[in-house]
Amino acid sequence: MKILFATLMICSLVSCTAQIKTEDSETTQKVEVSLSEVDEHFHLHDTVHASSESIGSVSNGSLKNGRIVPFSGKNFHYFDTMSYLANRGFTHEKVLKTLLETYEVLDSLLPGRHFCIMECSHQHGGKLYPHRTHQNGLSVDFMMPKLKDSKPYYGLDNLGAQHYMLTFDQNGKYSKDPSIELDFNTIALHILELQSAAKQHGMSIEKVIINTGLKDELFSSEHGKILKQSGIYVVRNLSPLINSVHDDHFHIDFKLN
Repeated sequence: MKILFATLMICSLVSCTAQIKTEDSETTQKVEVSLSEVDEHFHLHDTVHASSESIGSVSNGSLKNGRIVPFSGKNFHYFDTMSYLANRGFTHEKVLKTLLETYEVLDSLLPGRHFCIMECSHQHGGKLYPHRTHQNGLSVDFMMPKLKDSKPYYGLDNLGAQHYMLTFDQNGKYSKDPSIELDFNTIALHILELQSAAKQHGMSIEKVIINTGLKDELFSSEHGKILKQSGIYVVRNLSPLINSVHDDHFHIDFKLN
């Protein structure tokens, strides 16, 4: 089921071609985009000033006056150029402000640490194949930060849509190399800081979707213990298909308060 979902994801993006190159070090990652298309695409769409409007629900809705997510910043980048150029990196303006402020805070808390934003919404919302949600600009996928031998690891972050095909066991170990594991403490901190920033913009986290088999590891981390007591809703049950595709990333639905 994991492979099927990821194959559908990849097939939905084949109309665009672009490349991203990554360079590893112990604690940092430099991201170089080889095509000027990305910058041109951003500037072409970074012209909206009217207030955003999320219409309907995350699973049956649309987005008016959405904002394009910058492809990269000091400590983050959008995970895939094909997805980006296919207009799948748009959000409600308050979500965008929340993301940018979160990464500013994380840069001060975790200097040198790099993060990846995954799929958001179409420019005008609506169905974002093959996702069931992401329809009204209030849903964002976030790549799971990883460790290798207890140090930040970025060697799997340049796979584009193929990242959705990665598999991790219920202890967060990568199926092809158990020395690579999910960084649960940083995942929990990321979620907590997203909630904090969201509240500054009249929003909150409505739901966190993560593979339910990973919740014990998540909640046992230092920041995970705080997350467990925070009142942020982390899903308790998922269908086998949805559960299987949320071991490489976590999904957040925001709500406007």
